[in-house]
Amino acid sequence: MKQILMGAALALAAAGTVSAEGQTYVFQAGHPSLKGWLLPKTAPYPESNKPNAARIDLGHKLFFDPRLSGDGNMSCATCHNPSLGWSDALPTAKGVKSMVLGRASPTIINTAFNTTQMWDGRKKDLEDQAMGPMEANVEMNMDTAKLFQWLNSNDGYKALFAKAYPGEPIDASTLSKAIATYERTTAISNNSPFDKWLKGDKRAMSAQQVNGFKLFVGKANCAVCHAAPNFTDNGFHNLGLASFGVAEPDMGRYAQKPIKLMKGAFKTPTLRDIERTAPYFHDGSAKTLMQVVEHYDRGGEVTTNLSPNMKPLGLTQQEKEELVAFMKALTSPFIKVVAPDLPL
Repeated sequence: MKQILMGAALALAAAGTVSAEGQTYVFQAGHPSLKGWLLPKTAPYPESNKPNAARIDLGHKLFFDPRLSGDGNMSCATCHNPSLGWSDALPTAKGVKSMVLGRASPTIINTAFNTTQMWDGRKKDLEDQAMGPMEANVEMNMDTAKLFQWLNSNDGYKALFAKAYPGEPIDASTLSKAIATYERTTAISNNSPFDKWLKGDKRAMSAQQVNGFKLFVGKANCAVCHAAPNFTDNGFHNLGLASFGVAEPDMGRYAQKPIKLMKGAFKTPTLRDIERTAPYFHDGSAKTLMQVVEHYDRGGEVTTNLSPNMKPLGLTQQEKEELVAFMKALTSPFIKVVAPDLPL
């Protein structure tokens, strides 16, 4: 028995432990201390909008239909392209008439797990968020009165809505619920090498990636904001980006919650599938994950109103590479999404 206990102790020592935010992690594949990083199998949903095949199908069509925009040339998928990490690969988004907007298109991967939506948190859930881009005159610029007049006159959509939401009108509520259902059942990442390692597959992550995870929750302090299990605290932070130093910077969350700490603060994005969603930050100012790590290592560029969590890290080049390697282990296998046949 003594030998068994000594062997177990040596194994734990070899695996390494890190204490962070009151939690002690043992870095062994499948260790119980890591279970908090596992996402649920399915995303939460409101009781009034339980997912089913008809609702997913309707949401799929609406998500890809450019006729939901004023010019008939933009859909949800324009800015949230499944092939581009459910974003658009641009530094900042383009809206109506190809107008360059001030913020990047956030990925919608795993947004179903979030408690707030948008860079500034002005929407509470996927249903609340869905109509926003259509209504915004700088984005999809849709006359919603005309939109619902058209949907209610289109036989194909009428049948789809009746099947998905029987007895309910075709309006902003049912349209939002359908798009939200599609997003929360399709734009999901929970089968990455990291997830497999958490479940006990020792070969799922390399030694370099495991070291990166140790840094992530330890020395690099990433997990203080990119928290378990979806790698976000659903909070808002000023990261000291160079863009906050311009004459009239984007004030971010401050416009919604006018307290000093929120000046220049933006929502912590998930890091799941982060490898696919470059460029990074709300202003698209980092082209690579290494540039992101180096920004944090410096403790930011503009220190005015900097988040208390932002401090110089003193990382070595090897440690930076380990962190990048770990973040790449958060990428789930690509899910092929086919553009749907749309009602004529």
